Amino acid sequence: MPDKHYVLTMARYNMWQNQSLLAAAGDLDETALEQDRGAFFGSIRRTLSHLYWADQLWLSRFAQTPPPTVGGKDSVNSVKDWSQFPDERAALDQSILDWAHRVSPDWFEGSLKWTSVILNGEQVTPRRTLVLGFFNHQTHHRGQIHAMLTAAGAMPEDTDIILLPERFAAM
Repeated sequence: MPDKHYVLTMARYNMWQNQSLLAAAGDLDETALEQDRGAFFGSIRRTLSHLYWADQLWLSRFAQTPPPTVGGKDSVNSVKDWSQFPDERAALDQSILDWAHRVSPDWFEGSLKWTSVILNGEQVTPRRTLVLGFFNHQTHHRGQIHAMLTAAGAMPEDTDIILLPERFAAM
């Protein structure tokens, strides 16, 4: 079950993988980034935007950070300035890692009350389940992005967590 070690490991993995994907995406032109590649959100750019939005949303629920400025239906267009996106993504990933360092072991014992438009209202869910969902959602969409980048001829790094570079493992 999720605990402090789990969130630290996954926050570090998240940071590594996002850096890898954005480095690979940086080698593509606008057309390649916007091309509908048959994934749930269509393009590389739309999927990256949705993932950024969702990470902002869940971190706001976990750590009381600012929530995204748009609703879920606009999540695929939540990133407005793509030239700034790598820096914004890195800052969000650092915030996730900072939260993972700060979270107390007893935080995982309780439930979180949150509101969902998709589920039509207020929800109460064990925090451990929500943390699993948070990191699973990231991994799911990064897998889609990795596949789309590879199909576009870009070369992101491997995704195996056991290959997490030491520079991230020490963060």
